[in-house]
Amino acid sequence: MADIVLRPSTKFILAGFLAVLLLILAAVLVYASVLRPLDQPPWLPLATLLLLYVPLRSWIAQRTVKATISGDKLRVETGFFAKSTRIIQLSKIQDVRVNQSLSQRLFNVGDVAIETAGEASRLVLPHFDRPNLIAEEILAASTQHTGL
Repeated sequence: MADIVLRPSTKFILAGFLAVLLLILAAVLVYASVLRPLDQPPWLPLATLLLLYVPLRSWIAQRTVKATISGDKLRVETGFFAKSTRIIQLSKIQDVRVNQSLSQRLFNVGDVAIETAGEASRLVLPHFDRPNLIAEEILAASTQHTGL
């Protein structure tokens, strides 16, 4: 069986980038039509460029999470400079749950919560596309390795 690599959704981040780009365009239009004839410096368009920080930060945070189903293990890696890896045996998975807010349901995105046997028994994978399909794949791989 080939490895299955799962990454969080970028739908909300792309919407954030689009919203910020529209704000920058509006600021440029206001500057060109109102402020430039008054000989004002281009502070408004330049200030709106700072808004790109919010979706860019979210995109970087999203790129730091990766889940891989490989053989009889689920490997979850988080972190950008410093990495944290959690490896779960699929046979130890007891329950997989999908949590979705209203906005997540509208875009078919959700959080996948995995319950395992052990001390640190809960793992949440946030903002994944098609969370129900992911939950079913994890459960199917789990039952395949437990022999049920």
